[in-house]
Amino acid sequence: MSITRKGEFSVLHRHAPRHHPRHQPRHARPSDAHRWWALVVIATAQLMVVLDATIVNIALPSAQRALHMSDANRQWVITAYTLAFGGLLLLGGRISDLVGRKRTFVIGLVGFAAASAFGGAATSSGMLFGARALQGAFAAVLAPAALSLLTTTFTDPRERGKAFGIYGALAGSGSAIGFILGGLLTEYLDWRWCLYVNVPIAAVAVLGAFALLRDRPAHTGVRLDVPGAVLGCGGLVAVVYGFSEAQPRGWTDPLVLGLFAAGVVMLAAFVWWQNRAPVPLLPLHVLRERNRAGCLLTMLLAVIGMFGLFLFMTYYLQEILGYSPLRTGLAFLPLTAAIVVGSTQISARLLQHVAPRALMVPGMLLAAAGLLLLTRLTVTSRYPTEVLPALLLLGLGMGLTFMPVFATATAGVAPKDSGVTSATVNTAQQVGGSIGTALLNTVAISSSTAYLTAHLRSPADRGRVVPEGVVHGYTVAIWWAAAVMLLAGLVAGLMVTARAPKHTPAPEAVPESVV
Repeated sequence: MSITRKGEFSVLHRHAPRHHPRHQPRHARPSDAHRWWALVVIATAQLMVVLDATIVNIALPSAQRALHMSDANRQWVITAYTLAFGGLLLLGGRISDLVGRKRTFVIGLVGFAAASAFGGAATSSGMLFGARALQGAFAAVLAPAALSLLTTTFTDPRERGKAFGIYGALAGSGSAIGFILGGLLTEYLDWRWCLYVNVPIAAVAVLGAFALLRDRPAHTGVRLDVPGAVLGCGGLVAVVYGFSEAQPRGWTDPLVLGLFAAGVVMLAAFVWWQNRAPVPLLPLHVLRERNRAGCLLTMLLAVIGMFGLFLFMTYYLQEILGYSPLRTGLAFLPLTAAIVVGSTQISARLLQHVAPRALMVPGMLLAAAGLLLLTRLTVTSRYPTEVLPALLLLGLGMGLTFMPVFATATAGVAPKDSGVTSATVNTAQQVGGSIGTALLNTVAISSSTAYLTAHLRSPADRGRVVPEGVVHGYTVAIWWAAAVMLLAGLVAGLMVTARAPKHTPAPEAVPESVV
């Protein structure tokens, strides 16, 4: 997740407008020291948003036991956050332009901290789900404001390159930091501290924002597409809720079918409204270009498998292999390292010389191969020989794919559409994660239940059969994830026909705002 963000930042930086500071009034430019301290504040806020997607994964088994969540509902701890984040990200960018970037940044920080404290104090699963949704909503406000502040604080090309490099490195390390910090807090304090920890981080960032950040006046002409946000986010929630209810109720249950139907109708209404809205949340002409549409669909499908894997592997390592939360967090680090290597050392070096799909298709094949290795898991599998190779293959494959997806999806767009295009790729990522977590969790639980029904013949067998049934459910879901990953490779191969960037005319410029 975080590496895709890093890719976005590099793309935005590469095509950002080159305003030299000598063209600005002397008094309008903050001092060098203030600018770099402002970068610390902005990057800290973005790091908090990024690591929150993984820090809670490690704490989820402990939170499930404490709040008595069902296996079917546990995925809402993840999907409530990603759905709100992805569904409201485009609206968040518009709010930033309307209210002002610094003010929106502070509002996002305060709201995120309050939602985190609310979640940490949760006494029921519903309270935690609501807190996670609030976190996602405020993250959708905070993230575009942070990126916009960065682009307006650093206008010199040399300074901007260094600033985006630092910002991208911190954001890119967010998932790794989240895994380790989540393990430490859960093991030595309590799972609730995986949420409470955001409060002091946000407090420091708020104080730094008031002291160091400068802003331009808000754009009074900006209009918010609230109906579009309601239809789009509401349709996604209905679909994901339908997936989560399919396990306890069955796929043909009237409520499940009704939720799917409502989701499809609302998403169709969203598309209809975007063609007619005075200021659409998502200008549909952005999606009509073949390469961009292929990249967005590839991203959505690829992330379905990866987010679902995070959930299963967390439970497999802790509940089946008996790993501590900290050891579980450390076990995920090779995956993050492989994503970094695939993205920065392979894709970034080859992207100028080969067509994007020449990286994306092999990337998806590698990722699918890693998932297929994990379909062989048993209750006695060993991490070094059976889990680690699969994580490395998956990470390399995702790293190969992420960078060309962002570079190709954001290339060649009109300046006024560059921000919304970048945000749309992020939205595809979050939506894919939401759908994948809900769908694969339902598949895993249904398969486990069917296995237990067929093999549990006496109470004496329970200690052996139940773990086997749980692992069986995970492997069936991972088969599905591998199939979706192969579909992503097929989409990339057929739809993304762009040539190598060095053979393509460079786009003119990108605006400062993320949306």
